[in-house]
Amino acid sequence: MGSQYPYPDSERFLVLLNPGAGGGPVSLETLRRRLGGAFAARGVPFDIVEAAGAEEGLRVTRAAATRGYRAIVAVGGDGTVSVALRGVAGTRVPVAIIPFGTGNQLALNFDIPTSLEDSVRVAVEGEVTEIDLARANGEMFALMAGAGLDAQVMAGATAELKSRLGFAAYLYSGLKNVIGHPDADFRITADKEELHVKAQMVLLANAGQLGAGPLPVEFRMAPGVSFQDGLIDVCIYAPRNLPEVARILWRVTRNRFAGDDQMVFFQARRVRIEADPPVAIQIDGEPRGVTPIEAEVAPLAACILVPR
Repeated sequence: MGSQYPYPDSERFLVLLNPGAGGGPVSLETLRRRLGGAFAARGVPFDIVEAAGAEEGLRVTRAAATRGYRAIVAVGGDGTVSVALRGVAGTRVPVAIIPFGTGNQLALNFDIPTSLEDSVRVAVEGEVTEIDLARANGEMFALMAGAGLDAQVMAGATAELKSRLGFAAYLYSGLKNVIGHPDADFRITADKEELHVKAQMVLLANAGQLGAGPLPVEFRMAPGVSFQDGLIDVCIYAPRNLPEVARILWRVTRNRFAGDDQMVFFQARRVRIEADPPVAIQIDGEPRGVTPIEAEVAPLAACILVPR
């Protein structure tokens, strides 16, 4: 890089930091110092920006992408990464992931190391790959959207609960909601086909692999999910009680998707979900009111840095 200063934007990294990412055993100030040290050790110029919320993060990311920064580095959980990907959508500026959130599902899908120093190495030395995004009710998402039980679980895992329990907040909310969550009558329009089904939830997946936080469990949401196939995977789950929930979880953790009429999977480019009665919806883990929800794929709309 030489001694030139300031460096041009095309050589700089914009580090987007979620102020909540320093929770738990690591303070925000300690996290800033560790990030600064890791990037400085690799001899690359960087700017660290704390974004108080999604709107500010989106504004900062879009401005950096417009200026042609070398990469946007999202430090936080899936919400922070999703904001960064929405901000760079339609540009060639890639997003790097430093997993530091309650949920780090996107990092899991792209084999991003969990240690800060190793994930910074991927940010600086990684390979750029194109990925699909999708748009639900006008809002871009990278991981998944959903209607029904999953959205109710997300809404129940409040910020306060997550700060106290971490990933266990999702488990607590999930068990509480499964016990008393009735089926809904869903009408699903996928491209030009229409399906009527009674179910607990319908997921629209862009990512395939999910992990259970600190638990040693990983599973795929559906067979053949890909970030690069130009399709949304529609996943319908219809358990009627806790034993059936347990059976479905057992099957998906073992990639046994066939032969169970309480799980239905198919793919489409455009999907609309309606429900009677209306049910809660979520987009990349954020509650977004109730059905209907309409989604379409945005093929190869963003770039991400992955290990070489």
